[in-house]
Amino acid sequence: MADVWIVAVPAFLTAAAVVLVPGLIVTVAGFGTRTIAPHLLAPALSVAMVAVAANIAPVVGLQWTLIPLVIVVVGAGIGAWFLRRWVRDPASGRVPARRLLALGVGVGVAIVALLAQLTSVFGNPDWISQTFDNVIHLSAVRYALELSDASASAVGAASDIGFYPNTWHALVTLVAQTAGADVPLAVNATNLAIGAVVWPMSVVALSAVIFRERPAALIASGALSTGFGAFPLLLLYFGVLYPNALGFAVLPAGVAGVILLLRARGAATLTRASVVVLALALGIALSHPNAFLALYAFATFTTIAVVLDRALVARNRATWVLWGVSTTALLVGGAVLWRVGRTGSVMSQWGAWQSTAQAFGEAALIAPRGYPITLVSAALLIIGAIAIARAPRRLLTVYMPFLIAAFMFILASGVPAGTFFRDMVTNPWYNDPYRLAALLPVAGIPIAVLGAITAFDAIATLVRASTWGQVAAAAGVVAATAAVFSVAVGPNVVATMDDARASYEVTADAPLLSADELALLERLESTTPDDAVIVANPWTGGSLAFALAGREVLERHVFVVRSDDEIFIDENLASIDEDPRVCSALDRLGADYVLDFGDRNVWSRPDVGGERAGLNNLPDSPHLVLVDSEGPSARLFRVEGC
Repeated sequence: MADVWIVAVPAFLTAAAVVLVPGLIVTVAGFGTRTIAPHLLAPALSVAMVAVAANIAPVVGLQWTLIPLVIVVVGAGIGAWFLRRWVRDPASGRVPARRLLALGVGVGVAIVALLAQLTSVFGNPDWISQTFDNVIHLSAVRYALELSDASASAVGAASDIGFYPNTWHALVTLVAQTAGADVPLAVNATNLAIGAVVWPMSVVALSAVIFRERPAALIASGALSTGFGAFPLLLLYFGVLYPNALGFAVLPAGVAGVILLLRARGAATLTRASVVVLALALGIALSHPNAFLALYAFATFTTIAVVLDRALVARNRATWVLWGVSTTALLVGGAVLWRVGRTGSVMSQWGAWQSTAQAFGEAALIAPRGYPITLVSAALLIIGAIAIARAPRRLLTVYMPFLIAAFMFILASGVPAGTFFRDMVTNPWYNDPYRLAALLPVAGIPIAVLGAITAFDAIATLVRASTWGQVAAAAGVVAATAAVFSVAVGPNVVATMDDARASYEVTADAPLLSADELALLERLESTTPDDAVIVANPWTGGSLAFALAGREVLERHVFVVRSDDEIFIDENLASIDEDPRVCSALDRLGADYVLDFGDRNVWSRPDVGGERAGLNNLPDSPHLVLVDSEGPSARLFRVEGC
């Protein structure tokens, strides 16, 4: 397996550099090197700068390359430097070596473990997710590459809408350009960087902020970022929801930024923290709007709780006024955002998985969709919950986001579809339990980290009383670290990996592209001219001739807006010898080749795809001349005599 992935190393390193270097430049300029937490926000800030650069580039007449990103990074770095001078951070001092060691262990081992998980799931660097949404994601990347434009409007144009969250596509496009990778390799390399670099660093950033950079928290949060199948694995095979996965990967960093803002004192520090939060929120929003709504929900109720606690302690009118004004503003803003962010009813028909009681259990142990629990992570969650119960006011920032995430997951997965309150709250996530299940680790890992710290402190107390002294302490640290990192191979993750792996395998009956169909597409460069225009059924994967082989197709995805001629061809191509209108329509469309992948569609359901049934199982004819074939049902025809 490792040998297969050697070819992906340059593309992965390119992706890792893109998500690390821009943010680190800005955090070093803005915070110096005396603290850890701000620099763990670097991937999330890089994502924000990629999003901004990709959208600004066409406005100022630049193609999408590294150049617009460099311009944005330089500008952001200069601004960060001036903010730091205003704040007047101390210029000297070093991070303790013990803390740096803990950071290296936590993040380093997490990256290795997540890379192992994800490469095992993806199977091969050139394989693609065999899922419905991947048709448009791959096509949008190819479209952005051809236009040298990865803005939200360009990515939206690939799917016939005015705007589409473009950050994931901009990242993949940049990796493909810079590393010289084809689309599948660039997609997989970028997803490795998101899942194995961006995600664990964001998780560790949140714990570093909450627990004041405590070494035990740095190690435990890195380990626990590898231990829940609900994220990142779930969104990297269901859907497949790549933009949502990116948004959720940087979401913990967004929550960390909000907590830093709540702690800020003085105009300069408040200004810097506000700028950081705005940048993080922008990057999250342009990754996926519902990730931004999750951030808003987490931030709103955490802020309301924290400011209320301060008002109860201070007992003065100014604090109560601040609480009342901020609460009203946040709730009214949330109502507006939830109204604007509603999704269409056709796309929001996802039903519940289970009973409400079952949903409570799955949320509490972060084991959605009936996947088995991992005992270590479950025990840490329980210990963390007990610790919270003993000091709830002191730990508001630990559990408030998780209460919101669990509440929304319980609504989506455990309350019947059509329930008014369920639809009101979870509609921006399409009422989809999968998307909301993925939020559970995002918000819940700090509770498990608290459990790990609590357990560590209890063990340390026992060790200090032991006659073995430092030897016992060292052994205890090693054993505890090994135990917490064991979650990476726990039953919850392994079961999710098994399901996810099946969605990437190229087999004889793979739902989107079978082995035969993929082989035929790989030969299009030699069997068709560069300017070929191909009629293909997106339901059966034929439209991926555009994304994977660079050949123009009439319809790039299932829900494309079709012209009258395209609708006619989709229904009547088999009648090309009898009906002269077919040739006339093909001439007007400029189509000169046809891909026929039979009638098996990506959902493997006989009740879908009927509107394009005329493209399936076509007969050889004087007008449809067989050019190439692979296996019993993958065939390429050339249109002749029209």
